[in-house]
This record gives sequence, structure tokens and C-alpha cells, in this order.
Amino acid sequence: MKKIGILFGQEDTFPWAFIDRVNEKIKAQGIKEMMAEAVSIDTVEQAKSDEYAVIIDRISQDVPFYRAYLKNAAITGTAVINNPFWWSADEKFFNNALAQSIGVPVPKTFILPSAQRPPDTDEKSFRNMKFPFDWEKMFDTIGFPAYMKPHDGGGWKSVYRVENPDDLWAKHGETENLVMMLQEEINFTEYFRCYVLGTDNVHIMQYEPRNPHHLRYVLDGEPVDSKILDLVEKYCIDLNKALGYDFNTVEFAVRDGVPYAIDFCNPAPDADIKSVGQDNFEWIVENAANMAIVKAKEYEKGKMNLTWGTFVKDQMNISASDKKTSVKKSIAKKATPKKNAVKKSPAKNVVAKKTTTAKKAVKKTPAKNVVAKKSTVTKTSGKKATTKKSSDKQ
Repeated sequence: MKKIGILFGQEDTFPWAFIDRVNEKIKAQGIKEMMAEAVSIDTVEQAKSDEYAVIIDRISQDVPFYRAYLKNAAITGTAVINNPFWWSADEKFFNNALAQSIGVPVPKTFILPSAQRPPDTDEKSFRNMKFPFDWEKMFDTIGFPAYMKPHDGGGWKSVYRVENPDDLWAKHGETENLVMMLQEEINFTEYFRCYVLGTDNVHIMQYEPRNPHHLRYVLDGEPVDSKILDLVEKYCIDLNKALGYDFNTVEFAVRDGVPYAIDFCNPAPDADIKSVGQDNFEWIVENAANMAIVKAKEYEKGKMNLTWGTFVKDQMNISASDKKTSVKKSIAKKATPKKNAVKKSPAKNVVAKKTTTAKKAVKKTPAKNVVAKKSTVTKTSGKKATTKKSSDKQ
């Protein structure tokens, strides 16, 4: 039995709708030995967690026990959506750097030291940082007003709009141990939030982040230039292929016709019907169900069934190529001397004339004609402080 599970917490609309939709599709398609349910956990033993072929993760970012459970499930073969190893490593500041490296426009951004020292540290823990920090360089580059938000945060928590340096320092003091980013403000004419499933299935939604939460998804908005929508879709796919997320949202602010990626590390994005609206809710339920069924069909017991982004896969390919090259060169160096050692010819004279053995032993020149051929190898390429929230989001 291939079981599709969903792991969730306080949300009540998407998980149950997802389970029902998957089971309806399984029945309609006549698929044998497959079902969907809410994940149920009684014990978690290391390397023994192969009950589910697929698990949709909606809560492990808030419950560390679940994250450990999912990693254990993944190593036994469960296709966990999203990849728990990559989700644990990922954060927004790195996302921005990666986006810039693959040609997706992002706001100018700096990372800031935490306002308070982390536990068990003192002044000596920071001797590698210059004092004073070069605040002027950051202010000149970013400009004001700007936005300050956690480098690995989410859920609209601890996002500040700062008007000037004094305002920044005052608000920064409220963030305690959070590591914050200072980011350029994008004065946008259009704003989009996009669901992305399976790295390349994109649903673009008009969005107004300055509205109250339940009014942010725009219904019957003004028409948008198709060229902008095409760019938004392309950037969504580029980002998610690089990151390796199967279930994500990406936000764009459009300035002067250019979509800037604002937030694209949302592996458990909002899917509540009360906030996203009926049409968007229907899209995410339908398409998430389709994706989960495909993943279950592709599931191979005992194998790693996770999605990895090109950022990781490319590095692994380069490393594997370098290793192969090193092994081949090592083999070539070891093989050459042995081959030529067999070809020495002085022994003939030892047998032929005993009286001239000593004389000829002095005169032999075996290594002179040994030529080692080099082999040519082509390398192949390869997110706890109690802080204020701002109604503005970037």
C-alpha cells in the first residue's frame, strides 16, 4: 500500500480538502493500493520509518520533533515535500544571493549582526568583526526608507519598515537575538504572490501586501502586461529549480516593468481558503493532489525519493567529475611502470654468455626508453523574540 500523508498543525481547511481530493482521484483513476490520510505517529525508531510513500510537510518549521521524524522518513525512502534536509539549511539571505547568481532581480540587501549576543558568547566571540561596523556603507547602498526582516524568518513576523538610521537602531533593538536583513524598498506598481508546485507548475496571484491579511489576495484586479507575467513565471521556475522546492510561494514586486523577487523561501505557504479565496484554494488543492499522486507512483521503496535543486546537484556533479579524474590519473601513474618493467632485456645475455654477465650488467640502460603516456580526461560540469509587526511587507 502506497500511503500519501500530510503532516499539519493548526490549519483546518487545506489538509482535509487535500486528503479528500487525493482519495477521490485515486478512486476515479482506479489506482490500486494507494490512499491518503493525516500522518499518524506513535514511535520513531532510527532508520525504520517507511510507512508513507509521500508526506506533505506543513508544520515541521514550528515543531523540531517533526523535522527529525521527516529526516528519518526521508532516509528510508519517503518522498517528503519539501526536502527536510534542504529546508533545514535554507534561509532568505542565502536565497537572495542564489537568485542574483542565476539572474533573477532582487533588492539590494545586507545582513546585520543580532542586537543582543547569542547565549554563551561574550565580546571575544566577535573579535573577527570590525568595530564600528560599516553602517554608512550599508545606508548609502540601500537608502531610506528600507525594510528590515529576519534572515531566516517567515509568516510575516518581525518585518519592519525603517525611515532612517535612528529608526533602524530603535527597531533593531527590539529584535533581540534575531539576525536581520536590511533591504532596499521597492516602490512597486504591481505585486504578485505565486504558488509553485513541482518546481515548474506556476499559479500567479495578484497581491497587495499593504492590505489587511484577509484582503491581500486581489480579486478582479487590473489587467497586467503579458510580458511581465511571462517574466514572473520564468523567474518562479528558475528559482524553484535552483532551490529544489516542490511546494513553495514566490513574491514579486514590479518596479519600472522589472519583477524583483522579494520572498521565495516559503516551503509551507498559506493555503487557507479564508485568506487565499475560493479560486486560489481550488487551484492549490487540485494541483497538490495531482503532484502527490505522481510522487507516489514514482516512489521506489528503499531509495532516496527527495527533490534536490540544481544548486546542490551541480556541486555534486562537479565533485564526482573531479573524483573520477583523480582516480584515472592515479591508475595511469601506477600502471605505466609495471608494464615497462616486464620489457627489460638484459637477462638474455646472462644465459647466453656467462663470461660477459658482469660486463653487460654495467652497460645496460633500461629506463632510457621508457615513455609514460598521459591519459587525457575531460571534466564534466555538474529561516525568539517578541517583536512588533509591521503591516507593510516586502
